[in-house]
Amino acid sequence: MKGGPHVINGEFGFWANRNEPIRADPLRESGTADVVIVGGGYTGLWTALALHAADPSLDLAVLEAEQFGFGASGRNGGWLSSKPVGMRRVLARGSGREAVLDVERRLLETMETVVDEFAAEGVDIGAERGGWIQVARTAPELARLQSSLAGHRSWGLGEEHVRLVDGDALRERIDIHDAVGALVSPDCVRVDPFLLLRGVFERARAAGIRLYERSRVTAVEPGAVRVGALELRAKRIVLATEGYTAALAGRGREMLPLNSAMIATRRLDDAEWARIGWDLAAGLSGSAHTYFYGQRTPDGRIIIGGRGKPYRFGSGFDDRGQVDRGTVRALEAIVEDLFPGLGAEAEYAWCGVLGVPRDWTPFIDWDSGSGILQLGGYAGQGVTAARLAADAAAALLTGSEDPIARIPWVRQRPRRWEPEPLRWIGANGLYRAYSVADWVEQRSSSPRTSVIAKVADVIAGR
Repeated sequence: MKGGPHVINGEFGFWANRNEPIRADPLRESGTADVVIVGGGYTGLWTALALHAADPSLDLAVLEAEQFGFGASGRNGGWLSSKPVGMRRVLARGSGREAVLDVERRLLETMETVVDEFAAEGVDIGAERGGWIQVARTAPELARLQSSLAGHRSWGLGEEHVRLVDGDALRERIDIHDAVGALVSPDCVRVDPFLLLRGVFERARAAGIRLYERSRVTAVEPGAVRVGALELRAKRIVLATEGYTAALAGRGREMLPLNSAMIATRRLDDAEWARIGWDLAAGLSGSAHTYFYGQRTPDGRIIIGGRGKPYRFGSGFDDRGQVDRGTVRALEAIVEDLFPGLGAEAEYAWCGVLGVPRDWTPFIDWDSGSGILQLGGYAGQGVTAARLAADAAAALLTGSEDPIARIPWVRQRPRRWEPEPLRWIGANGLYRAYSVADWVEQRSSSPRTSVIAKVADVIAGR
């Protein structure tokens, strides 16, 4: 097995291993529905629930190619946050400043709504409020955080939502080696992503929504989707396939399936946690160009994500979440670099894809002529965004006058990514360039971001 003899490697990873599996039947016969939703992650399930809430008479069917949540929804880092999603300048160019501010307010409200709804139902999603911390460990990283804070302030985000602390203040929260500062925010709730997925799934099943797993859609056309030899006809079709959009015929360049790998370490004991000082449920991320992200799990592990093979030729996918040993070692090295001498080796490793549109910004594209709505493109920040996008999609599909149907994410799908081999060269070349930029910055006393990274940002469109 890849990753070494003591690493549980692949599939859903740590989250599914600590929870009971989610099961549903496959589609067994052709038929009809009012709305067919392709994709059984957060976006697809929440869209179905929002449609049911708007019109309980609708016959809704959700088709999932593997198991529900097999994609990013079941394998993510567990950040239910209100961090801005997408590029503000892209959204402002199309909708204006006030619309961007509105969608960011809605993200905060959505984060609170998700937590409050499940709490009211007595459903455990592993929610614990701890905020997020983005740490800087070099002078250029700190300068980028200062620039990021200035950007947040220019968009009206006050001290109560995000602030900059120095290295000493950070060490009162968490003792990270060589930290020189951090942005901190209270606006993040740690969740167990698989428990959250189960909560949404069970809510959909209780609503009478038809849920089909192992039902891979092989063709989509106006008025119908095909699952092998079977056909499900509907006047309205929703594509909620995120990074797996590239698997649909004719859509290989619409969404870049970027790969992210993760590990979960062994459980740390109380003395080790006391030494680290990470006694809050804060999400942790870095400020390097090849960034990391993670959390402290409820059962006392460190989860760290990042690294790995960023992109596979032809918009290919991982082998059921398997992670190569080199990537496992690289992620273990991040943990050791952050907390020297801890020796917290990996016990779980997994990977998955996230959907990235060409402009790195979410979209909800409703073509009333064809009856097909496509949404997604959260670029790795979709736990909260999926719920907000789903609510907006349901408003569009039902003709609601709710202002949510006019958020700036409601726009035409961005232009397609470049054809191969340019796509492979670009994605992997940029990752290599960012890695070199990090190496250069770690060895420089200048606060300036590496020119290599600046050029890479321009090429990437970020």
